[in-house]
Amino acid sequence: MAVTVSSQALIQIDDRSQVGEGRRAAAHLTRALGFDATAAGNVALAVTEAATNIVKHARRGKLVLRCLERGGIGGLEILALDQGPGITNMGASLRDGHSTSGSMGTGLGALSRISHSMDIYTQPAKGTAVRLEFWAAPLLKPARTPQIGAVCLPKTGEVACGDAWAVARDGVDWSLLVVDGLGHGTDAARAARTATEVLGKHPAVAPGELLRLMHLAMASTRGGAAAVARFGTLQAQGVFAGVGNIGARTESLASRRQLVSHNGTLGHSLRKVQEFSFDFAPDAALILHSDGLAGHWALADYPGLMAKHPGLIAGVLYRDHDRGRDDVTVVVIKRGMGT
Repeated sequence: MAVTVSSQALIQIDDRSQVGEGRRAAAHLTRALGFDATAAGNVALAVTEAATNIVKHARRGKLVLRCLERGGIGGLEILALDQGPGITNMGASLRDGHSTSGSMGTGLGALSRISHSMDIYTQPAKGTAVRLEFWAAPLLKPARTPQIGAVCLPKTGEVACGDAWAVARDGVDWSLLVVDGLGHGTDAARAARTATEVLGKHPAVAPGELLRLMHLAMASTRGGAAAVARFGTLQAQGVFAGVGNIGARTESLASRRQLVSHNGTLGHSLRKVQEFSFDFAPDAALILHSDGLAGHWALADYPGLMAKHPGLIAGVLYRDHDRGRDDVTVVVIKRGMGT
């Protein structure tokens, strides 16, 4: 069955009044995810600290909240993103009592203690990104699943997102879909949702045939662009096919490869579908994104980011390369075990 991500929230943090907005959004999600009062309280504290840190040190930034699930247990990912001065001394910033703004200085230390995991990426004069992970209950032993990070958000002013992404598992093989419904708003969202439903019904189908099935299913919708990458957790290769303007690449410390889609619009104009094999080394990241994200970037411009969780990679790319005039989706996958 496909796993789609629809419960995601963006909170702009421009002043202290929006800290409470972030806390309320997190409370709504933790209730839906089955967090008890103690766990929900930790999330509320984390959102407050993360948003307050943005106001103190960067003046403005964003919180992105994403629902997680593993083995029937609900979780919440918090991304705190800013383009402020960055953290010059990470070790000192994690110690209680350290402050550069006259506060008590317990923010990052407290976040590390109350979250199930915390990851930070910072560059001087370019900003800081913090990823926090919370779970409603203790997790069982780690499943052999890829690590996945994603940001999928509607155009400013819209409620429905015309982009979507989904993953499907078939034994040890996985398929990743990113789809961009034509335009934006509810009709675009319907087109994108139709594509994810096809993946849910056909999780074992090869990427090329899957796109053909989506083309037929989306004929009664606006249509859209889509790309599918299929890979195994135990293999160093995958298969890719795309139609329309979905960006796709693999990146590692040693190499970078662009994955090519053909022109067309699923549901309306499908001239050619072609599958390509690609190398997917254990140290590589597979990245798919809609055209709401600018395409001219390279992870080589972010020293050390490849070592971080895919959620942090997705958050940094969104923070720095969101075009700001369309729905935006970026999904990052590593083959390693994790969330």
